[in-house]
Amino acid sequence: MQVRRITTEADLEAALAIRHIVFVLGQNVPADLEHDAHDRTDATHYLALTAAGQPCGAARWRLTEAGVKLERFAVLAEYRNQQAGAALLTAVLRDVQAAHPAALVYLNAQLPAVRFYERHGFTKAGNLFEEAGIGHYRMALKKG
Repeated sequence: MQVRRITTEADLEAALAIRHIVFVLGQNVPADLEHDAHDRTDATHYLALTAAGQPCGAARWRLTEAGVKLERFAVLAEYRNQQAGAALLTAVLRDVQAAHPAALVYLNAQLPAVRFYERHGFTKAGNLFEEAGIGHYRMALKKG
């Protein structure tokens, strides 16, 4: 797997298409909740690609009042459990920590992804809540 920070409109469109497939078509998240103003204003996006160059995953991060929020991690079903998510998270965290070393890094993890994020240094930071009809936990990256 390779991951690159998105710098072209074509890559952004590929990332948005992956998110649409995963969230809107796969999880029935309303399209107006999935695609928001942050996509084209203040978010930094990433695209995961297979060794053959096929786009297979997407993610983004953005600054908020609370810190740096990681969002919209999505991997196409046929590429799950092949390290695409780990590669995305590693690339995003490398860039975030270089740009904002003192910031709190947090995310809202869907229930099935909580263990994945725990394996990568995140801990639950609140109670179970629902977002777009899906159970989530807010999680924060452990310091140090």
